[in-house]
Amino acid sequence: MEKKRGLLIGRMQPVHNGHIQVIKETLKDVDEIIIGIGSAQLSHTLKDPFTAGERVMMLTQALSENSIKHRHYYIIPMEDIQLNAVWPAHVKMMTPPFSKVFTGNPLVDRLFREEGYDVTRPPLFNREELSGTEVRYRMLHDENWESLVPQATVDIVSEVDGIQRLKDLSKKEVSDLKKRE
Repeated sequence: MEKKRGLLIGRMQPVHNGHIQVIKETLKDVDEIIIGIGSAQLSHTLKDPFTAGERVMMLTQALSENSIKHRHYYIIPMEDIQLNAVWPAHVKMMTPPFSKVFTGNPLVDRLFREEGYDVTRPPLFNREELSGTEVRYRMLHDENWESLVPQATVDIVSEVDGIQRLKDLSKKEVSDLKKRE
């Protein structure tokens, strides 16, 4: 029997509880899920502070924490190629075969529909709080972010000194040129 396999792509900056809920819901519709770590080439910026490898670690450990068995998913870092018309072919080249795409991104939706894929918008869970933007904001402002993410994310952020990384990235660059008096 052929397995029904779906594709879900997200930046996961960082992995939060909303991601885990979406993955759980998606696995009710497919046998296996390919989780694409989007914008894998980006890191060390305020919008994308974590490396692809750090995000893979967060996600792998968070899925294990949530009793999602490894045989049900593949995690694949995916770099942006900046060529929208050929991006679906690039994704297909980087992943196992899939028949369904799960995305809330209108561009991804359009590109895969044009390629003939069944595209579904996954449900969002408590989007006001469960977003990477909100988690990063709380990290920067010393607010409670830990309740929004799996323990694995807390552990990896601590391991890589992610809070300090974000704070360092948020500092304005100081000019080397000083006024002469």
